[in-house]
Amino acid sequence: MQMKEIGFGAAQPVDGYGPGFFRVGGRPVDGALCLSIEGLVAWGGLEDLDPLLELAGEVDVLLVGTGSQMEPLTASTLARLQESGLGVEVMSTPSACRTYNVLLGEGRRVALAVMPV
Repeated sequence: MQMKEIGFGAAQPVDGYGPGFFRVGGRPVDGALCLSIEGLVAWGGLEDLDPLLELAGEVDVLLVGTGSQMEPLTASTLARLQESGLGVEVMSTPSACRTYNVLLGEGRRVALAVMPV
């Protein structure tokens, strides 16, 4: 079997997560986070849509992790994100982190907005 190195370019994958924190680029980050090719962005959680709306046109899909369990977004939140042109996929935070890393490794234009577990 031939193994290939995965290059993430300027983007950073999620190295790990735990109760209330994430590890990105080897550094711990407390609380919710938004991560894209541009790097780590401050995010206030599910009610803070401005940082997510700024990603419109920059990414094809936004993965939203709602914590340890998948919870649906409110209809108004989902509508605002989709109206901006973002493709939105909602899932649990662990699933969102794994999916983000895979899509990032494939060179896809992806962003991640996750609540801590």
